[in-house]
Amino acid sequence: MRNLRNLSWLPLFALAVAPAAQTPTFDFSASELLDDIKTLSSDKFGGRGPGSAGEKLTVDFITERFKKLGLKPGNPDGTYVQKVPLAGITPEIKEELSFTGAGGKKLAFKYRQDYVAFTNRVTPDTGFDAPLVFVGYGVVAPEYGWDDYKGLDVKGKVLVMLINDPPVPDPANPAKLDPKMFGGSAMTYYGRWTYKYEIAAAKGAAGCLIVHETEPAAYPWEVVRGSWGKESFVTADANKNMSQVAVQGWITHETAGQLFDYAALKKSAVSKSFKPVELPWTAHLKIHNAIRHIDSHNVLAKLEGSDAALRDQFVIYSAHWDHLGIGPGPDGAPNAIYHGAQDNASGTAGLLQWARAYTHLAKPPRRSVLFLAVTGEEQGLLGSEYYALHPLYPLKKTAAVINKDVLNVYGRTKDITITGTRMSSLEDDLESAAKAQGRVVKGDPEPEKGHYYRSDHFSFAKQGVPALETGSGDDYIAHPGDWGKKKRDEYTNNDYHKPTDTVRSDWDLTGAVEDLSLLMTVGLKVGNSNAWPQWNPGTEFKAKRDAMMK
Repeated sequence: MRNLRNLSWLPLFALAVAPAAQTPTFDFSASELLDDIKTLSSDKFGGRGPGSAGEKLTVDFITERFKKLGLKPGNPDGTYVQKVPLAGITPEIKEELSFTGAGGKKLAFKYRQDYVAFTNRVTPDTGFDAPLVFVGYGVVAPEYGWDDYKGLDVKGKVLVMLINDPPVPDPANPAKLDPKMFGGSAMTYYGRWTYKYEIAAAKGAAGCLIVHETEPAAYPWEVVRGSWGKESFVTADANKNMSQVAVQGWITHETAGQLFDYAALKKSAVSKSFKPVELPWTAHLKIHNAIRHIDSHNVLAKLEGSDAALRDQFVIYSAHWDHLGIGPGPDGAPNAIYHGAQDNASGTAGLLQWARAYTHLAKPPRRSVLFLAVTGEEQGLLGSEYYALHPLYPLKKTAAVINKDVLNVYGRTKDITITGTRMSSLEDDLESAAKAQGRVVKGDPEPEKGHYYRSDHFSFAKQGVPALETGSGDDYIAHPGDWGKKKRDEYTNNDYHKPTDTVRSDWDLTGAVEDLSLLMTVGLKVGNSNAWPQWNPGTEFKAKRDAMMK
């Protein structure tokens, strides 16, 4: 792999695939990109946890860069920040998760080793002492004729659910998944852990324990205990937080196997005829929650459009600045720094490069551009959700959102992948821009992992705004075959949401700057157009946008 240090002086255009007549030239600095990633993921920034000293350093760093570029404050109040009120909740296990069965039989499990448990409700004490029910995948989906509850009253009970969607076999080819059920191999929102906690709350359950398996969850157990086995943040809105069940948790599949015949019940759950199983256990857990209230911050800057008639319309570029801060490491170390170099110091540095490139254009686009670095993505898209629900500029005046969560750090690719399925006309613009670079657009290589629901563009899509998120390509110019997939799997298994997500000496950011150029081309097309990007017919977000634009 070519070392970036030998290429960092080159302008992005010199790294492009297509000849000069076909691609625009933008002012990106690969060396500055790398320096920013190193700074944001350094020990000094402490993992950039919300409410930490690392947050202040990060917010100040981004703000100063915006000011240096001559961008205007993004908040109409004259500041570069939008306050996002959060509550930090640190669980202290007062009584370990245990289960009592017939004849007084008791099983007890260890926090973080066998389970994690927490709450999104701002309350000092929580827990349960309630019967246990296995509800399969926990899904109620009328459009698929699917109901995992079959009328059973689960109010006040603890539910055990499987992660992801039900993997329903295709009747015509049982080796594959039925494309008519839950998107086939692509995860739907029914498969996300957020949905499972929401449906448990709607059913009046006392708690919900999701069974973890690495493949369907898309990350190993170390990610679960690293992400949830410490302080977590929620929007400081008591009413909103009632939408998720009081006690949320995960258990390992080995733990589940001690409570019931895991293989047999898992198999039975992949059917419309599945009925919930009341297990012969009463579940016990007591948690005390240390609570603190903070104001975290979205950081934002504005480049005013050049057309007075379109200046009140916006294209938003977004990336989340936060990571997991400091907490217990996979080896039990109490003060491990979760550096978050790829996730998402890289995306934040990319956002700053977009800001740099836009300010160096000969003329701004006709529409205005908002550069938005959001907080709390790792806690459940909190900062982007807060902006989408409390927009500083009307969403009906927001033409599109282009989000970047993790840059390609492995070199140039012949392709670029989209996240999710083709949703809007933005993918058409992406395809045109990629063709000009001599590249092709490919579908999501991991649709089963539900990436479309896992990053900040989703907060805007839920509110109806066309939003685009791309992944890295898989077909690397300098490497053969499935090398890209192997690198992606290595990152997921070894570094994702772990202290080891750090800058590496063999990184090659030539692909990252090419992707930034590509997405800038897409944003400029929207920014210079009178037209509004459109959701594709049948897309779940189209109706909300249509109603908004009326």
